[in-house]
Amino acid sequence: MKKNIDKPSPEAKALSLFLMAYKTIKPIYKEKSKRINRLWDLVKNNELSKSDYMEEVQNMLTSYGGYSEVVEKTVRFYIEKTGEWKLQGDDKYSLDAKKIADKILDK
Repeated sequence: MKKNIDKPSPEAKALSLFLMAYKTIKPIYKEKSKRINRLWDLVKNNELSKSDYMEEVQNMLTSYGGYSEVVEKTVRFYIEKTGEWKLQGDDKYSLDAKKIADKILDK
């Protein structure tokens, strides 16, 4: 069984980090986090198509207000909790999150 080594999309990363943050507040987020992680494991093991996975990610993102809203909620959560935004990187999610963090921290 050959493993797929693709990285998750910015949308999948946004959803995963959002669920990881909010699972400490409500158990439903913990269950959804486990579900999306299991689905990604299936993609990595070529047991689920990436398009089916992305459809599920998009549906979950939409239910939380969409990509931009999820990124903002996640950034705001961590800034309120720790007083800063630590995530660094040059991928789309990291750059989007950094812009939002800069706006929040400048207020």
